[in-house]
Order: sequence, then structure tokens, then C-alpha cells
Amino acid sequence: MAPVGGSGSDFEQAALARRQALSGTSGPLALLQNLRVFGIACFACLGGLLYGYNQGVFSGVLTMPSFKSHMGSYIANPETLEWDPSKQGWLVAILELGAWFGCVYSGFLAEILSRKYAILVNVAIFILGVIVQCTAIVGNGHNAILGGRFVTGMGVGSLSMIVPMYNAEIAPPEIRGALVGLQQLSITLGIMISFWIDYGTNFIGGTGKGQKDAAWLLPLALQLAPAVLLGVGMIFMPFSPRWLVHHDREPEAHRVLARLRGLPQDHELVELELAEIKAQSLFEKKSLAENFPHLQDMSAGSIFKLQFVAIGSLFKTKAMFKRVIVATVTMFFQQWTGINAILYYAPKIFEKLGLSNNAISLLATGVVGIVMFIATFPAVMWVDNWGRKPTLIVGAIGMAVCHMIVAVIVAKNQNDWENHQAAGWAAVVMVWLFVIHFGYSWGPCAWIVIAEVWPLSNRPYGIALGASSNWMNNFIVGQVTPDMLENLTYGTYIFFGLLTFMGAAFVYFIVPETKGLSLEEMDILFGSVGVAQREKERWAEVHAEVGLAEILARANGSGHGSETRVAPVDEKPVVTETKGESTTIEKV
Repeated sequence: MAPVGGSGSDFEQAALARRQALSGTSGPLALLQNLRVFGIACFACLGGLLYGYNQGVFSGVLTMPSFKSHMGSYIANPETLEWDPSKQGWLVAILELGAWFGCVYSGFLAEILSRKYAILVNVAIFILGVIVQCTAIVGNGHNAILGGRFVTGMGVGSLSMIVPMYNAEIAPPEIRGALVGLQQLSITLGIMISFWIDYGTNFIGGTGKGQKDAAWLLPLALQLAPAVLLGVGMIFMPFSPRWLVHHDREPEAHRVLARLRGLPQDHELVELELAEIKAQSLFEKKSLAENFPHLQDMSAGSIFKLQFVAIGSLFKTKAMFKRVIVATVTMFFQQWTGINAILYYAPKIFEKLGLSNNAISLLATGVVGIVMFIATFPAVMWVDNWGRKPTLIVGAIGMAVCHMIVAVIVAKNQNDWENHQAAGWAAVVMVWLFVIHFGYSWGPCAWIVIAEVWPLSNRPYGIALGASSNWMNNFIVGQVTPDMLENLTYGTYIFFGLLTFMGAAFVYFIVPETKGLSLEEMDILFGSVGVAQREKERWAEVHAEVGLAEILARANGSGHGSETRVAPVDEKPVVTETKGESTTIEKV
């Protein structure tokens, strides 16, 4: 959501101040400044929508009689169309296994092919997976679903990493934060849309054994619409300027950046942003050259090895291993709150809470999508004021209490829901409240934390490690939930509730508050003092090399009366606004 407070160097502070003076509006209002920026924002939403829709659509499909009729031995009782719980778990969880694999190769693919072509490749992979799933209407349907969902998962997992990366690199700095917020909202919007499409198509041909195959084929096939739009739109999108610079195609990056901003190439804002992009690329190259000198020939083999060697280096020091624990265990607890058990099996859960009519259980599932979408807004708007730790702790306690209340209700009434319908609806309301607590807390905040705890030079690999933990635990949850609901019944909610309480304790005792901290302060928190200072020195070398000081000095002489002074490396900068567009960087 929000980047770590502070910066790599004082030059970056001065560049930020100058850029803000030149660009004017920032945040959501900047989305409306020109069509190119607005198109990028819509593109970000489309990628998130695809991800969210795919996450939510299968829960309703699993309950449809027409779909079950094609699942052969995966249905334990052909008369009542009851699932074999373990095999049902595989149908659901295989997508997360594919997504984990996609997450593993995404960094390599994005660096070798470019962000643009990597997105196109993964859109093609996703479309192929959807087509294979639709062939479940003939032959052994469960094999088509297993294979198709694994392939679709590869596309989803890779796109979930590459699309936000591309949008962050191609968007003006003034709207990157707004794009992150829109991305999160679009994911929950996709989940909500998928739930309500499932509810509507469930009535095609009736809700019993006479139900038409279109009831489940349509929601699965509709995944193709945002995927095709994403692929077609990507053809007309430019390469990432950062990727072009990183691969020594600076003249092309300069042209692309100017065209994106709608400004001439010699405009000060374009030159300033290009210098910052060059600085970021050079900083990364210097960091990798210092840490992994044997993998700097930019060959496909070296880049592939680098993904794993760099992640492995995170385990070599105690201070860095603490960050590994925070990132991976936070993602472990995010999944073991049981959120994806709700998203994947909501109709089944509501059926076991007394909503025996499939249409009503799907309707209750649709409400899950609505409340999660609405609950995301507060986090997008105010998480930087609330802080990460209190938001995560309050959210975890709220979710755990909801789990325990549901467990009590189910334990007392699970054998006689017909005479205790009010209790069943009370349990449903608790599930809705659980989703609300997740929506404003662990949904967005877990991702914020795993992005903020890393030094700049390790951040891409640290985030990839956290995302890998997320997908792998997602896979396990999807696999075991049907068996848990069948065999543990109310114990399932006690299990998730206890783990969620443990998540709150983990955040309270282990996870530091990262709101607004500089990189140096982050080093102190994790006991790796000196890492940020070394990076700061490297930033000073980089900014001198790319000529950022020269650009800022030129701004001093012609910047509408502006004044910009860059403090020495060992001084702490403070940005102060003076008359008009004047900006001063002063020593404290």
C-alpha cells in the first residue's frame, strides 16, 4: 500500500520536492489529468479484477448439480451428489499450487521477456487453462478441471506479481499510491462480481438435477473476457521505461516516458523522472554486483539462478532472517485465518449453517463479496494513520471471536437446524462480520508489511518469498478445508479461531510497527544497523553518476523562482515549502 518512509538518498528527497512542484496534483485526482494516466489506472483495475474473479468463481460452481454430474468418481454419492471431501479439496487447491509455481517463475520471465511480453505470455497461459476447464463438459470432467485449474493458476500467480510491477513502473510517481489502492479494490470487486454471477447462472435450467450445463460453463467461460481485454490492451501498451533502462535501451525509454507523460523529451519533468529511473536501475545493478558478482552477465541462466541465490541470501544473517520470519509467518497467518476457506467454500459452509437451499446459500455468498469490497475502503484510505500493528491485531481478534461464536452456534444446533433457523442466520452474520474484519486488516495490511520490512536492494526477492508463502499456505487451506468441515464440523472454526488468535499474538510480540519509518530506523528494529547506511552511500554514488545533481542545479537557475539545495550525504534532509514553488532541503 504505502512505501517505507524515508528514501535512499538526499538527492531523492530533493527530486521528489522538485517533481511535486512541477506536476501539481497527486493521488486519485491525478488519474483524471490525461487519458494515458487514466488508461493505466483502468489497466491496473483489469488485472486485479481478473485475479479476484478467478479467486471467487469456483465456490459457486462447486455447488451446482449440473457441474457435479460431470465429476465422476469425485462425487461420493451419485444420488445425493455429495462430494468426496478430499477430492473436492484437490479440485480447489490445485489452482493455488499452479499459482505458487507461477509466482516462482514470474520474476525470471518479467526480466528476460520484459514486463509487457511476460504479461502477454501469462494471459495466453490463463486463457489456455480456462479453455481446458470448459472441456470438462465431455469425457472425464475432473481431469479437465484439475489440469485446467493448475494451468490457470500458473497464469494468475504470475500475473499477480507482474501486473502490479508493470503498473508501478509505467505510472507517474504521483499516482502510484492511488493505483495500489485501486488494485486492491479491484480484486475484491472481482470476487464480488464472481459470487453474484454464480448466483444468477445457478437458475439456468432450474436448481435441481435438470440444471443446464450453461449454469457452470458460463461463469467459468466469462473469465475469458477480462483476460482477452488485458491481453489486447497490453499489445498497445509500451514497454516499462525501467525495464528499457535496465537493459541499456535508454533512448527508447526516454521516448516512451515522454509519450506517456504527454510532454516533449527535453521537458524538465521527463528528464527528472528518467534520471530517477536510471538511478534505481544503477542502484540495483551495483547492489547485485556487490553481493553476487558471479551472476552479472545478464544471461538467461544467470538471471534464473539469481532469483534463487538472492532469496537464499536472506537466510544467511540473523538480522535478515528476522525479516524472513516476519514476511513468511505473516503470510502464513493471513491464510490460516480461514479467509480462503470462506471464499472457496462459502456456499458449502452456509449450507452446513442451516441454509439448505442452494440458491439461498449462494445469495449469502454474494453478500460476502459485497461486505469484503466495502470493508476494503477504510484500509485504502486510513491505514497510514492507524498503523499496521493495531490494524492487524484488532482485525485478528475480531476474526477469531467470530470463529468462536460460529463454533458455539454450530456445536449447539448442527443436528437440528430446521428448528433453530435464527441460530443459523446468526452464524451467517458472524461469517459476514469475519469477512469485514479481514477486509480492512489482514487483506491489505499483510501485503504492506511484507513490502516494507526489506532493505531496498533485497525488496523484490523478499516480497517474492512472502508471496510464495502466501500461495503455498493458500494451497494447503484449500486442500484440507472440505475434510475439516466434514469431520471436525464446529472444530473447524475453533481451529481457525485459535490460529487467528495466535496471529494476533505474533503481530503483537514479533512484528514491529513499520508506519512511516526510514530505512535506517528499520535497520535498528531488525538489528542490521549499517545496511541502510551502505545503501545510502551507494545511492550518493548512483545519483552523481546519472547526473541528478546537475538536473536539480539547473532547476535552481530556471525553476520559476524555485530554490533547491541538496544536503551532503551525512546530513538529514527536511523538505520545506517557501513562497510559490520554492523548495529548500536544509540540514537538521
